[in-house]
Amino acid sequence: MSKNFQVQLASFPKSIPRPNDFKLIETPIPDLSLDQVLCETLYLSLDPYMRSQIAGRHMSGSVGVNEPMIGETVSRVVMSESNDFKPGDIVRCFGGWQHYSAHNASALQMVADTIDPMSYALSILGMPGLTAYAGIIWQAEPKPGDVVVIPAAIGGVGATAGQLAKLKGCVVVGIAGSEEKCQYATEELSYDACINRKTENVSDRLKELCPDGINVFFDLVGGELLQTASEQLAIGARVILCGLMSEYNNSTRAAGPAPGLWIKARAIIYGLVVYDYEHRREEFLKNCIPYVKSGELKIREDITMGLETAPESFCRLMQGDNFGKALVRVGT
Repeated sequence: MSKNFQVQLASFPKSIPRPNDFKLIETPIPDLSLDQVLCETLYLSLDPYMRSQIAGRHMSGSVGVNEPMIGETVSRVVMSESNDFKPGDIVRCFGGWQHYSAHNASALQMVADTIDPMSYALSILGMPGLTAYAGIIWQAEPKPGDVVVIPAAIGGVGATAGQLAKLKGCVVVGIAGSEEKCQYATEELSYDACINRKTENVSDRLKELCPDGINVFFDLVGGELLQTASEQLAIGARVILCGLMSEYNNSTRAAGPAPGLWIKARAIIYGLVVYDYEHRREEFLKNCIPYVKSGELKIREDITMGLETAPESFCRLMQGDNFGKALVRVGT
C-alpha cells in the first residue's frame, strides 16, 4: 500500500467523451486525520450523470481538468482513526476513480452482509435500484393493468423499474438500442414488448403496443423520446423525469414537450432526484432483497477489470454501447 493511482480529467470533451479525455496518474496515498477512514476501492460505479459533472451542471458536484473523477464505490476499510469502522469493513462511499480514498467516518455507509455479491450495492440494491423503486413504487404508484413505458430498458435503473412494474401487475414496454437488448428485456426481464429505437419507428410502435395510451412513462432519456411519449399519454398519466441521456453530451438543453400535451392528459409530472429518498434506503432494501434472492428481480452487470479500463468503459456507456449496469472492478 505505497502507491495510489487515480483517473483525472485531462480535457473537457466537446461532445461524446473519448478515452484520451482522461489520464491515469500516480498520487500519494491520503493521510488520515482524527475520525477519518482510509478505504481501498473494490468496485467503481460508472453513471451517465458523471457527464453532467464534467460539464459543471450536476447537483452532486463538478470535475475540472486535472481533477479526479467523482464516483460511488464499494470499498474496503484498510486504516481507521474512527471508532465506528475497523479494517476489513465493507462500505459504500464516494471514493472516486482511484485505488485509495480518505473519508470522514460520517460519509461512509456499511454494506449489509445480505447484499451478495457486493457489487449489487452499486446496482440493483444500490443507487440505481433505489432510483427505480422511488420512481415506480413511491411516485408512480402503479396499478395492475397500467401500461408502463421505459426507455433505456435494460440499464441499471431501467431494468429494475421495468421488473418492479411487472411485479405490480403492469404491462411493460421497453425501448432499447439493439435487437440483443430488446431480446434480453423480453426473455430475461419479462417485459411484454421492447422497441428497437434504431430500427423501428418508436411512435408507430407505441401506438400499436399502447392503444389506450401510456399510464406511466419513466423517462431516463429526455429529448425526442420524451416528446414522442408525451404525445401518447393516457388520461391521468404519471411522467417520471429522471434522466437526460440524450442530452448529456450536448452543450445545450432541448426545449422539451409542449405543456399542452401534459395538460391534455391531466398528467402528473414528477422530478426524481434519488438523494431525496436516501432516508428510505433501508425500506427499499427490506422490500427488494427478497425479490433479488428469489430471482424475481434480476440485474446484468457490465463489469470491466482494472481502474485503467474506467475511461474506455465510461465512453462506451455514453455511446449506449454498454449492456447492463456499468461497473469497474478495481481491487480484489
